[in-house]
Amino acid sequence: MALYDGGSLLTFFFVTIAMGGSAAYQAGKAIAQTWRPFWQVPGYMLVLACGVRFCHFALFGEPLASPQSYAVEFIVALIAAALGYRLVRVRQMVTQYDWLYRRALPLTWRRLP
Repeated sequence: MALYDGGSLLTFFFVTIAMGGSAAYQAGKAIAQTWRPFWQVPGYMLVLACGVRFCHFALFGEPLASPQSYAVEFIVALIAAALGYRLVRVRQMVTQYDWLYRRALPLTWRRLP
């Protein structure tokens, strides 16, 4: 990959997408379940991307301080966390305020007329 300064595509998939993405998804869900605002998600994902980068370094000998790889891992984590956050927030809104909102699409809700 041109933007990713790491090992093989297989390690990128399993460590960054599968392991890091699932951890980010669960973290996004946890942040939403405690009714925290979305602006906290990127901060948590910066830390998670450091952990994923360390896994690449410790397990596969990839460079630890690689800004390109860290940025890609942060973006993957942010997308997964945003998806988990939004799915939980939609469920919360249509459950908690069922007299006011209905689910429009999987990631959105609409106000009742």
